[in-house]
Amino acid sequence: MSINLGIIMDPIETIKVSKDSSFAMLLAAQARGWNLWYMELNDLWLYDGQAYAFIRRLQVYDDSKNGFTLGQPETLSLSHLSVILMRKDPPFDIEYIVATYLLESAEATGTLVVNKPQSLRDANEKLYTTWFPQCCAPTLVTRSIPCLLEFLQTHEKIILKPLDGMGGASIFQITKGDVNTSVIIETMTQQEQRFVMAQRFIPEIVQGDKRILLVNGEPIPYALARIPAHGELRGNLAAGGHGEGIALSARDKWICQQVGPLLRERGLLFVGLDVIGDYLTEINVTSPTCIRELDKLYGLDIAGQFMDVIEEKLEGNSNLEN
Repeated sequence: MSINLGIIMDPIETIKVSKDSSFAMLLAAQARGWNLWYMELNDLWLYDGQAYAFIRRLQVYDDSKNGFTLGQPETLSLSHLSVILMRKDPPFDIEYIVATYLLESAEATGTLVVNKPQSLRDANEKLYTTWFPQCCAPTLVTRSIPCLLEFLQTHEKIILKPLDGMGGASIFQITKGDVNTSVIIETMTQQEQRFVMAQRFIPEIVQGDKRILLVNGEPIPYALARIPAHGELRGNLAAGGHGEGIALSARDKWICQQVGPLLRERGLLFVGLDVIGDYLTEINVTSPTCIRELDKLYGLDIAGQFMDVIEEKLEGNSNLEN
């Protein structure tokens, strides 16, 4: 029995092998003897209701200088793949949404798509936290400048962020009395033409923005606390933060218990929760990271656990080729 795994990702030549979670997944799949197939968003197409791709065979090596080899492009119906990993980074724009519709077409023929295309559309990484208000600090989503100003008056220090960003981009801290308040809010809302999220500032950010990984709704027992660089409010590694391993607290585990079952129900098999102090701040469903860092710190095999789940899901699937 042979498993054909396709992956949709950003250009593979741009990744850092030692840190990339998609690469960890590919290594784990290849170690099981699975066939790997590589795609980028531009390679997808739909013809007469069937999804295809210009696709290339892929081999990966845990080598920072020579991490992969790619075969020649060939045309393949996505229905011939056993599983597709959708690991394209945000922005979550209309192009990303169209890609999920193409993947849903492949899903209808029996191909397992991870994470589930409909759930990728439904679960905005910022907004989805509001489905779990018991886990979150006070949060407001609005385009209204007066509402944002009132929220600031109430909480005195807030975080303002766009609903479609990643890596800490365009996140602002505003303190009551800040002379730049109006221009920040006007710019972020594009003069009340764009929804934004405001959250009460959580001072525990100095202890790190914890990334907790969930595999099929179950948490990995350790998190990567991303500590902000000096003078920064963002812990994101992309914004200059550094990572420190930490065991999950009782509160972290409780948050996972609140969120995990619904993620599993929605077919969100690999998810990264962001937790600051005692509060859930984001639910990352598109291409969460930190596998390699946690594996190295604690001797884990997170990607292997993920492949176990995929293998279980594929049992009896007609898209497995003998």
